[in-house]
Amino acid sequence: MVIGILGAGQLARMLALAGKPLGLKFIFLDPTPIACAADIGKHLIGEYTDKTLLTQLAEESDVITYEFENVPVEIIDFLNRSTPVYPPGRALLIGQDRITEKTFLQDLGIATAPFAAVSSLDELQLAMVEIGYPAILKTRRFGYDGKGQVVLKNAQDLAEAWQAVNNASCVVEGFVPFDREISIIASRNIAGETVYYPLSENEHHKGILRLAKNTRNDPLQGQAENYITAILNALDYVGTIALELFAVGDQLIANEFAPRVHNSGHWTIEGSETCQFENHLRAIMGMPLGSTHSLGYAAMQNFIGNVPKSKTLLSLEQVHLHLYDKAARKGRKLAHATVRTDSLETFTDLINSLTELAIQSDDS
Repeated sequence: MVIGILGAGQLARMLALAGKPLGLKFIFLDPTPIACAADIGKHLIGEYTDKTLLTQLAEESDVITYEFENVPVEIIDFLNRSTPVYPPGRALLIGQDRITEKTFLQDLGIATAPFAAVSSLDELQLAMVEIGYPAILKTRRFGYDGKGQVVLKNAQDLAEAWQAVNNASCVVEGFVPFDREISIIASRNIAGETVYYPLSENEHHKGILRLAKNTRNDPLQGQAENYITAILNALDYVGTIALELFAVGDQLIANEFAPRVHNSGHWTIEGSETCQFENHLRAIMGMPLGSTHSLGYAAMQNFIGNVPKSKTLLSLEQVHLHLYDKAARKGRKLAHATVRTDSLETFTDLINSLTELAIQSDDS
C-alpha cells in the first residue's frame, strides 16, 4: 500500500519510518527540495496548490494524510474526489482558526479560557475590559511554537502588541493559572475503534515544547479521554489527534487540538507498545489499532537550534536519539531523544542529564 503525505518534515519522516516495517511505501508532496523525509520515499517537489502534482499524488496513493495543519482545506476536497484523505477536512478547517476552534470546543461542553475575537486595536482595548490581565494575544491563523503570540501584562502593552501581530485578525485569551501543561493523544480508525495514550506532561520554553513525559495512572486521564472522545465523535475523525490542556487542580481547560501526530507523543516511539505514528497509519488504512500500553517510564527531550554530540547522548544508557537530518537554524527543532526505563530513580537522573545537555546546546 502507498501512503501519500502532504509535507515532508520530521513528522512525515517518523510516519514513514513507522510504516516501513509494515511494508508500506510513501510519496510526499513538499515545496522544499531538501525536505528531511525525502530520502524515505518518493518526493514531489512543488507547492501544495499545484493541481498537477496533487493529481499525481492522488493517482499514486491508496490513502493520503498530512503532517501539519496549514494545508489549504480546498486541497483536501480536491484530493478526496479520487483518493481518501484522513483526518477529515472539517478537522483541518476548525483547527486552522483559533476562534472557530474554541467555539467548537465550548459547544461540546469542553472548558476553555475566556476569549474574544479582535480585529483592531480599539476592539482589543474593549475586549480587555472583560478578559482582564494577564492575557495572551494570538493570531487567529498560522501560529505554532509560540509564533504569532504576545503576552499582555497591562494596558500599556496593547499598542505594541497589536503592532507586533501586524494588524492580523486575532483572539485574545485570558491567562489560565495552570498547575501543569498536559496533552492527550488518541487514535481512531475508520470503523470507529479508539485507543488512548497515557497523558503527557509537557514543559515549554518560549512557546516551544522542550520536554514531554508519560504519566502513569494520572487522576485526570478519564476527564481528558472524555474531552477527546467528544471531539473525535463530533468530527467522525480518522487518524491520530492530540488535545493540549491546562490542568488547574482537578479540572482540565482545553487550549487547542492538533489534527495529526504530535510532538508531545514522540516518547511513544520507544515508550509504548505501539507508537502514535504506527497507530495513525493503522487508523487511516482501516486496520486494527495497536496497544497504547506504556513500557515503563518514558519521556522525550527536544533539541532546538543545535544538537549535542551523538556520542555524548548515546553514552547515556536507555536513551534513544532521533536526528531529523535538517540544517541547523535558530529556533528550529532538529532532533529529539527518548528515555525509557522501569526505574523512577534512573528516569529522573536521565531526564536531568538530557535537560542539561539541551540547555547547553539550545540557541533559541
